[in-house]
Amino acid sequence: MTSINFAAAFPDVEENSTRGLAQKTVSPVAIGARQLRIHAVCALVLVVILFQTSCKPANSGSASAGPPPPSVTVAPGEQRKIVDSEIATARLDAIESVEVRPRVSGHITEIHFSAGQLVKKGDLLFVIDRRWYKADLDRTTSDVARAKAALENAQRISRRADGLLTSHTIAQEEADARHSELDEAAAALKSAEAARDSAQLDYEQSEVRSPISGRISRALLTEGNYVSGVSGYNTLLTTVVSVNPVYAYATLDEAAYLRLTQVKTEGKLPLNDKGNLPIEMELTDEDGFPRRGYIESFDNRLNADTASITVRAVFPNSDDRLTPGLFARVRIPVSAQHPALLVSEKAIGTDQGQKYVFVVDGGSVAQYRRVTLGAVVDGKRIIQDGINPTDQIIVDGQARVRPGMKVAPQKEDRNASIIPTQKES
Repeated sequence: MTSINFAAAFPDVEENSTRGLAQKTVSPVAIGARQLRIHAVCALVLVVILFQTSCKPANSGSASAGPPPPSVTVAPGEQRKIVDSEIATARLDAIESVEVRPRVSGHITEIHFSAGQLVKKGDLLFVIDRRWYKADLDRTTSDVARAKAALENAQRISRRADGLLTSHTIAQEEADARHSELDEAAAALKSAEAARDSAQLDYEQSEVRSPISGRISRALLTEGNYVSGVSGYNTLLTTVVSVNPVYAYATLDEAAYLRLTQVKTEGKLPLNDKGNLPIEMELTDEDGFPRRGYIESFDNRLNADTASITVRAVFPNSDDRLTPGLFARVRIPVSAQHPALLVSEKAIGTDQGQKYVFVVDGGSVAQYRRVTLGAVVDGKRIIQDGINPTDQIIVDGQARVRPGMKVAPQKEDRNASIIPTQKES
């Protein structure tokens, strides 16, 4: 502590103390000056005391301790063998689709189905007025019977002519004429049978039946309407589409198609037990690509405008939800099976468009790592570059962490919750 020389500040007091308080005559001017010096010295002492008090170290017992390191949850990346895939938009279509048109003309007399009904091949759908066709069938059937009778008579005459010719009873010319009549009768019978068969077909076609099994649309014409069966001008009555299985049409870009053909050339395609390339699909209200099918074919050329090729896949429709015309998303494999590192989606952050994760090193210090992302697999993201399989990644508590900060890592309980499947960005 700084010492103060009171003797220098108060010389008169010192003088009086040494002289034994001897009596002395002091002038008023001297007394005023001495009082001014006393006030100045007191002010100086006060300033020194205040300065020393402000600079005095704080009591170590009352000092406040720093905040503890934040608690975070860490987990290593999951190593798994996967197949790279491409996500594409697909359109569903029926494998079989038929426009039902009449083959004969006439008025509709009966309708035997309801709109949206499932029908089987051969089920009766419409009936066109059959009376005219029944009458024509009866007439042609009678013509066939008459032609058969004429043929039998011509055969008897021909046989008799052969006997008479042998006995030289008739001339050769007459025998030849009898043979010609037999040939004409045989040709007339065939003509009559053809006319009868045609009438039979018209009569049968007056009943319009379903050509395939599937779901039928509404009746575009009601009873009493006239329909045309003239070729090229047939009236459209309704449509029928097959329902199970269905086609899914998608487009694959040129780069993915080349990857797929390369894997095929190497014989590493991930085929199923039936030798087909599997494909997965989800509708717009589904997640996780729950539907399984297979690729049926590729188009024979790429579209030059879009640099893509059309892929056709087959999917079963056991739940009857795959309606032709729906849009869906498909996941197409484009690589052989290979190991990959997967990380929970919630561990990944975004920094001005750059993806990153926090990794805890051996000293429990958070380290910032930029990562390159791949596709989503079962709710986890593939990490293509940026971390190692042994790194401990912060999966919970990133908001409280900054690069280089000391943290208190806690191991993740993998049985605590299941991460929902996320859609690909």
